[in-house]
Amino acid sequence: MKTQISPKNMPHLSFTAGNSWHNVCFEPHTKFFLGMSSTINHNELLRIGLNVVRIESEAVAALAERIDANFVAACRMMHGCAGRIVVTGMGKSGHIGGKIAATLASTGTPAFFVHPGEASHGDLGMITHQDVVLALSNSGESAEILTILPVIKRMGAALISMTGNPASTLARQAEVHINISVREEACTLGLAPTSSTTAALVMGDALAVALLEARGFTREDFALSHPGGRLGRQLLLRVSDIMHTGEKMPTVAENELVRDAVLQMTAKKLGMTAVLNTNAQVMGIFTDGDLQFDLKQLKEFIPYTKDYSVIIGYRKSRAEGFRRALNAKMFKIFIDLLFRLHVKDIDCAYKLIKKEALDKINLVSNGAFISSELLYRLKKKGYKFQQLPVDHFSRQF
Repeated sequence: MKTQISPKNMPHLSFTAGNSWHNVCFEPHTKFFLGMSSTINHNELLRIGLNVVRIESEAVAALAERIDANFVAACRMMHGCAGRIVVTGMGKSGHIGGKIAATLASTGTPAFFVHPGEASHGDLGMITHQDVVLALSNSGESAEILTILPVIKRMGAALISMTGNPASTLARQAEVHINISVREEACTLGLAPTSSTTAALVMGDALAVALLEARGFTREDFALSHPGGRLGRQLLLRVSDIMHTGEKMPTVAENELVRDAVLQMTAKKLGMTAVLNTNAQVMGIFTDGDLQFDLKQLKEFIPYTKDYSVIIGYRKSRAEGFRRALNAKMFKIFIDLLFRLHVKDIDCAYKLIKKEALDKINLVSNGAFISSELLYRLKKKGYKFQQLPVDHFSRQF
């Protein structure tokens, strides 16, 4: 069968069966999907949104009364669990359950989520008698969960339930029940799980954080389960993890030519090379930046340190290609507009800054903006700059 749809003729659909073409005309419910947007005004949308926030915030506030002996019993059961916390739930409760399991796992309580439907078809094998099952159901009568309850009981796993109906089957079958009932859903139809799922999520967070404290869980522990996050990198990343050693490390003997050093830097792509003596001891570091300036000119900066804490060099003439010079010019214009630094050569590396000035600022940049941030923060601290010309040499190799 071939189908032919023409945007100009929509909602007409043409298809062929055998050698005959057939035309079908239908009328989509565009009034329901498109016309509705024009019937609700600005203020009405605001009212509805604020009402949802009010209803759900009241539902969360009502949970304070449910942080009781049952909550403590659930915490103790989960804290003493020799296995893992197995979270299960159907529909929207299942989505909330997945998030609760993830939060527990990342805060020191081993946990995972099992879909109750899949559990009936083999995934019950993931649960052992050492585990604690945390079952979520607003009604407490979800058929998929009730189906697996006898097996959970028979294998000896402990059961904690979170429902909105303390008289429900799930609530009565559990060793511990936490009441997460809400007065009303935020959905204007009273049908879509809204307040009830929010309440379940908050109660799950309350359990996770209480267990976090009970376990003495630290920032370092958190970092171990989040190695890809910013905190993980800050607390776990060591120099040994990223340093270059052995054949990957560019090295030259101290009696070799500058050409040899540049070739090593280029081959190993680090922009520097270690300079070794005959005993393979590091005598110094040579970088590509060392080729661009004459360090002897630093003595011209020293006299100005009596009156200035920040002395900045600016290149008399930039010994580089047109493209780099143009980029530098555009960058300077941008920084001047943004921070009003009005420095002749913002990204010139030839700077002399007193330690006492550097100790008063904290830098967050680690890329192209670091020089701009450095000068901006020094200016904000009230430091005045002295700018002096320096020679600039092009890379020779």
